[in-house]
Amino acid sequence: MTVLTDLTLKAALDGLASKSFSAEELTRAHVAAVEAARPLNAFILETPDKAVDMAKASDARRARGEAGRLDGAPLGIKDLFCTEGVRTTACSKILGDFKPTYESTVTANLWRDGAVMLGKLNLDEFAMGSSNETSAFGPVVNPWKIDRELTPGGSSGGSAAAVAAGLCLGATATDTGGSIRQPASFTGTVGIKPTYGRCSRWGIVAFASSLDQAGPIARTVEDAAILMTSMAGHDVKDSTSLDVEVPDFSQFVGKSVKGLRIGIPKQYRVDGMPAEIEKLWEQGIAWLKEAGCEIVEVSLPHTKYALPAYYIIAPAEASSNLARYDGMRYGLRVEGANLTETYENSRAAGFGEEVKRRILIGTYVLSAGYYDAYYLKALKVRRRIADDFDQAFGKVDALLTPTAPSAAFGLGENADDPLAMYLNDIFTVTVNLAGLPGMSLPGGLDAQGLPLGLQLIGRPLDEGTLFSLGGAIEKAADFQAKPAKWW
Repeated sequence: MTVLTDLTLKAALDGLASKSFSAEELTRAHVAAVEAARPLNAFILETPDKAVDMAKASDARRARGEAGRLDGAPLGIKDLFCTEGVRTTACSKILGDFKPTYESTVTANLWRDGAVMLGKLNLDEFAMGSSNETSAFGPVVNPWKIDRELTPGGSSGGSAAAVAAGLCLGATATDTGGSIRQPASFTGTVGIKPTYGRCSRWGIVAFASSLDQAGPIARTVEDAAILMTSMAGHDVKDSTSLDVEVPDFSQFVGKSVKGLRIGIPKQYRVDGMPAEIEKLWEQGIAWLKEAGCEIVEVSLPHTKYALPAYYIIAPAEASSNLARYDGMRYGLRVEGANLTETYENSRAAGFGEEVKRRILIGTYVLSAGYYDAYYLKALKVRRRIADDFDQAFGKVDALLTPTAPSAAFGLGENADDPLAMYLNDIFTVTVNLAGLPGMSLPGGLDAQGLPLGLQLIGRPLDEGTLFSLGGAIEKAADFQAKPAKWW
């Protein structure tokens, strides 16, 4: 008998179309899986009744021959996406029991195409973190386990863990400096950050507005392509949304990559990189060569400035975006003797340590006397980083790099060392700074049996090439490993 929670999104959609099972049966199986997996802490709000109602509506549409692209597919939604009438907290105490009166554009697109919502997924508070340990709801536990509990990565740790554990057929996620790709790498899943502006940011709780981008986490490259086709699209409510056609991205999966030129950036061979990461990278190069690609070494000389620039720009934008949380209009309010004290009390009680740290850094770099020295200089570095990519893409069609500098690490391992945590983004932040599309997909296991990811970086709006290359690597890697079910 087919275990419905073991299916890929594509297989599930095919099964629904052939009437092998109903959307209600598929959804109830995933609702049970979510309930059984509470030790992972991936879902912070389960919506089983809503899910079953949406599934029944989907079955009715299929019976009428009106099924949409995702009709009946149970998905998890990162709790950064506003969902009408369903609590949205960004995993921060300061938003309290906030229930939006509107739907984010990305989730509205998914519901338009018939998807089913299982609930809201855990994340680092306001998406600030690389391990899902800054959440007000506690950390997510990676379903991959060795002798200790591991992080699933962050900030989209709940999304990645839920997909890896078979709790949903796919999940929404966001990526500001690697928050889709690094968790995908840590959990053996596929995650893509599209070109900046490809998916609307409207209705997504903002962290750093010039860097944030929504994207999917899924089990296969094809599943990610199917989800992204629904999630993407122009939105007049988002001034940064790109008015470009959205192709059916799944048509690129399986397409020949023969003749494509793949760049290997020499600056990504960093000192102290584990031998296993280096070996996986070389294996990825070999797979693409076998598929008919030409390998070219390229230079991205400003890469070494990416992390410092990112950790000036992102906190600066965060300090501005998070100024709206003052205890006056919604969310947590802690009364004080006067207005200023009420502001101070509310923000002190509502924000976690990492969020406070980033607000302070951001406020500092934007303050008089430091704006030119830090923020303005970081913007100039950002431009140089984008120029490096422009020059590289004059010679190659895509880049191949590792996704993260290690496999998943233990919960609590880097919690007291912010700098060690920030280094998790070393291979991913450049993509956000330049607004490019980037994909992580599993390439193999390390000596401990934990997943390791490879990253593909593409030209602006050329996600299609990434899906073709991702399909080629996925076929060669034949990654079938799954976490043993211990929860």
